[in-house]
Amino acid sequence: MKRYLVMVLASIGVLFVATPTWAHHSFAAEYDSSQVLTLTGKITKVEWTNPHIYIHIDVEEGGKVTSWALEGYPPNTLKRTGFTRNLLKEGDTVTITAYRAKDATNTGAGREVTFPDGSKKFAGPLGN
Repeated sequence: MKRYLVMVLASIGVLFVATPTWAHHSFAAEYDSSQVLTLTGKITKVEWTNPHIYIHIDVEEGGKVTSWALEGYPPNTLKRTGFTRNLLKEGDTVTITAYRAKDATNTGAGREVTFPDGSKKFAGPLGN
């Protein structure tokens, strides 16, 4: 009986530990696919981490600088498509097409990055 109780408690413990790995946000819950942004700015930081990368850029408009954080695909997905971390260099000016966050913060889901040489790579999903 004691062994059975230990097994049940261990199973419940595993469920509690594994629960956060089941959670994942939905695109539609966070981003508005009808609000497409085209932002040109300098890369200030790149977070090449799981579960998603973040590209931080400073966008200057009318003498005012606004910082943006744009979420992209997971690093593994990007690497398989030829988008490597060394393509994103701090200080480079890039243009990023993105979908604005629903919470009206300066965040978005990055879609396509245009690099200084004019080449383009997809960084995230097509909004739907």
